[in-house]
Amino acid sequence: MSREDQEHPDRTVEGNHPAVAALVSARAEVAERLRALRGGFDEIVAASADSNADDEHDPEGATIAFERAQVDALARQAQSQLEEIHDAFARVAAGTYGRCEACGRQIPAERLAVRPTARRCVACASGARRA
Repeated sequence: MSREDQEHPDRTVEGNHPAVAALVSARAEVAERLRALRGGFDEIVAASADSNADDEHDPEGATIAFERAQVDALARQAQSQLEEIHDAFARVAAGTYGRCEACGRQIPAERLAVRPTARRCVACASGARRA
């Protein structure tokens, strides 16, 4: 697999697996959310830079700091989701998509429809949370 194929594994399997359409759609949605969050973060930073007050002494400082932290956390979550989607494309390309990484059984189509990046079947995912 070429470097470009590794960076965009969906290009090598597009149209060959039913999961690809769901993953492409999920990737577009998450990428757009990430762009919006990064834009919002930049706006918050720019707004706070225009102020002379520091966060400690400005009554709005705590709010601005909270907003920055919240947007940053949401952006990190979206980035993590993009990585999960990329990993799912890699599993499609490798022929392992839809197989539980814990028990090796087929992950039900219903679960994959709801969570196309699922790595484990419901039974193994539930057991992993309790352990």
